[in-house]
Amino acid sequence: MRPGIHPESRPVVFRDRAAGVAFLTRSTAAPTATVTWEDGATYPVFDVEISSASHPFYTGTTRVVDTAGRVERFQRRYGGTTPSRAHARA
Repeated sequence: MRPGIHPESRPVVFRDRAAGVAFLTRSTAAPTATVTWEDGATYPVFDVEISSASHPFYTGTTRVVDTAGRVERFQRRYGGTTPSRAHARA
């Protein structure tokens, strides 16, 4: 590797606020906030909204999607069940 062209890699804590989980890993991110880790050392912390600890794909939880409500809302917005003229001729 050529010296002077690569970003500095340092230990950083990534904290998932949704799941309340934190990971200590190496990163080139340079957050300004710090946190005291389990080993007693202070590391920069980067707060994330979602990680493998809270993502539905990794946790196995699924979100319920109200498809019936979406169809009813579409019918109310764009018309009832009357066929258009093109369909009436066929």
